[in-house]
Amino acid sequence: MRAIAGALVAAAIAFAAWRAGSLSRSGAAAALFIGTIAIAAGWTWGALLTVYFVSSSVLSRIGVRVKAQRSGSIVEKGGARDAPQVFANGAVFAAAAALQLLYPSSIWLAAGAGALAASASDTWGTEIGMLAKSPPRMITTWRTVPTGTSGGVSTLGLAAMVAGTLFIALAAWLLHWNSGNAHVALAVSVGGIIGALVDSFGGALWQSRRYCTRCGSATERVVHDCGTETERAGGLGWLNNDGVNAACTLIGAIVAVGMLRLLQ
Repeated sequence: MRAIAGALVAAAIAFAAWRAGSLSRSGAAAALFIGTIAIAAGWTWGALLTVYFVSSSVLSRIGVRVKAQRSGSIVEKGGARDAPQVFANGAVFAAAAALQLLYPSSIWLAAGAGALAASASDTWGTEIGMLAKSPPRMITTWRTVPTGTSGGVSTLGLAAMVAGTLFIALAAWLLHWNSGNAHVALAVSVGGIIGALVDSFGGALWQSRRYCTRCGSATERVVHDCGTETERAGGLGWLNNDGVNAACTLIGAIVAVGMLRLLQ
């Protein structure tokens, strides 16, 4: 019965997000799937997922014109999130929810919240960091790079990363995950920050980079704004931003579980 109720609630939220332009049709379908599993595992799982999604959607709408102007020609995807983006950020959380449903344990609570914290940390750092007055610097070389470049960080963005992690950790604690155990909040905080840092390093070192020979500019797009097919300029050709985000959430979950075991 809770799964049925969860499907109805998730459908309502996904439909509203689609109408608001936050999700594409495929993204809404993916959100429905993840939301249903989350609520089936427990209403607190659904509540934490909703808190994450609403906060991320709100931040994505702040300064949207400035962000588009600064990074529109660089980022691979913009606008409404599609299914690959939704699964990249929510699949690990959904897997933890499914395992919690089948084999209840504080381990899956830490894993699920750790995955969301890492995703929130990355999202907050990106959405707020793109509004920084100074251009970001590549995390591996500290050289200035264009806004929107994967692996680029700024003081404002790093502060936002920490805030995003603490936001999810605090939400998990207030929702009394694992009976409100503070150990879970601490484990989630560490997992979220490390996961987001892995995302930044992954974007700088391994994510596919491309180059537009016509415009003479770096980008993540296969086809640039000018209509020219771009050429590979580095990184792993098969690893895009969605893949890096998925790794970020997985690391966040693993580190959170490891920290919880150390603290207990």
